[in-house]
Amino acid sequence: MSSAGLMVPPPKKTCGDSRCPFHGHVKVRGKILTGRVVSISDKQTVVIQREFLYKIQKYNRYERRRGKVHAHMSPCMEVKEGDVVTIAECRPLSKTISFVVVQAGSGE
Repeated sequence: MSSAGLMVPPPKKTCGDSRCPFHGHVKVRGKILTGRVVSISDKQTVVIQREFLYKIQKYNRYERRRGKVHAHMSPCMEVKEGDVVTIAECRPLSKTISFVVVQAGSGE
């Protein structure tokens, strides 16, 4: 059991999912993002909403923007709506999914 090359502890549960970064064959690389779970589409797909600041050059100010990212959730992760999770970039798993959930937190 590996930590998938990240500084996060592996989950306590094990799974047989081949798309799990801890127990499967998916390697993580690139971006690591944090956001709140908005919806769980089916058993293995979650929608993450993240907020960020965008600079407007003309006025030299920032505005708040939001974006949604689809991510694969392995069965060993226990996530529900409202939780804050960390996702990592991986190879494209489907048309819209290029991220996997690597750490589950709790809602505030």
